[in-house]
Amino acid sequence: MLSHSILYKHLQKRYSRRINLDLERIQKVLAVLDFPHLELKHPINILGSDGKMSTLTSLKYFFEAHKKNVTTFTSPHLYDVRHRFWLKNKYITLKEIKKYTKLIESTGLQLTLFELFTCIYILAAKEQKNIHYHLVEAGLLFKKDSTNLWTEPKAQIVTNINFQHQDWVSPQTLTEICRQKLDSLSQNTNIYIAKQQPKTLKIIKNILKKNKSKKIYASEFSVKKKKKFYLYNDQNHKIPIRSKIIHSKGLINNLALAIKVALDFGVPKKIIIQTIPKIQFEGRVQYLKKGKLKKLLKLQENLLIDGCHSIASAKNLYNYLKMLKEPIYGIWGMQKNKLPDQFIKSFNKIFKKIITITIPNEPNALKAEELCSISQKYIPSRTATNIHAAVKKLSSSEKKTIVIFGSLYLMGEVLSKN
Repeated sequence: MLSHSILYKHLQKRYSRRINLDLERIQKVLAVLDFPHLELKHPINILGSDGKMSTLTSLKYFFEAHKKNVTTFTSPHLYDVRHRFWLKNKYITLKEIKKYTKLIESTGLQLTLFELFTCIYILAAKEQKNIHYHLVEAGLLFKKDSTNLWTEPKAQIVTNINFQHQDWVSPQTLTEICRQKLDSLSQNTNIYIAKQQPKTLKIIKNILKKNKSKKIYASEFSVKKKKKFYLYNDQNHKIPIRSKIIHSKGLINNLALAIKVALDFGVPKKIIIQTIPKIQFEGRVQYLKKGKLKKLLKLQENLLIDGCHSIASAKNLYNYLKMLKEPIYGIWGMQKNKLPDQFIKSFNKIFKKIITITIPNEPNALKAEELCSISQKYIPSRTATNIHAAVKKLSSSEKKTIVIFGSLYLMGEVLSKN
């Protein structure tokens, strides 16, 4: 029987993982397939630099609690390619992936791997009955991303935008990054904009000032820290955010954005309050309470994982970690084309020691030795050959938190091995 990992490796060999931003290829394939994307009623785009997955996941929880049927398309997957495709009440099957891949290949047209996955999602979502919303996470930027397919989506949600993927824009400025994400937003939808840095917000408002869509900015609601919980507040609602598994302020802000969208879409306040404690984000400031890796540690040692890979998400993790009272140790792996030096500097005086590793099964990973030479400038550092070895090197009788961080691909390996 073909496993999900074997199928994914097979598709990686057949389809280029190289990013090639161009809508022309996918539009040609969809035209040959008789425009299946236009049969998806009420698509909702989620785009931005950070926070797309947590915002989408929160919204999915709220809609489903309100008895609404949804499909979702997310990227990347952490440890199972099927998890990119949620179809009303289940993940896609391997048989369905193979069926839709065969149909797409019958067009004789070439696609990148991400474009193939986008087409698979569209064909699978089209077959679902009585779907209320299709939640679609964008890939790189948005202007020429393969998910930019609808002229009048139900909504477009813009999460935090920051200085990421600068290699893909010219000039390499925050303004150009914002343009690539926002220039092609619909002129006839509801655009939600998450909390931004003041400089970024000014750029966004300038780009969107001629856009005719209704724009809802994060200034229309607030999130305030109380003694034992956060409080969401807008003109008409006060909603306590009580969760034992959502730990960072950044994730709380993403949840709050989803609360605003859900309220506007008719989800009752009562359902939102009941649903919040159930929401969890895999690989995002997540404690592993059990599993093979956790068993390598002693009872007094905590294991925390976070896929942060940008300066903004690093600061989010930093702000959470600085509230912890016990010593903190790190296991760091990262992909190329990031900003590792600036990234690790964000954790000023947080870690007592860092073990660097090369992300397994990831051709674009930075080598452990290279990361170690960078982190040694700021934090005592060593290398390890793999995740298990890194965890063992840090384990001792000392009460501590061990944090594995730096890449969602690394989080996928961690969760798979755990």
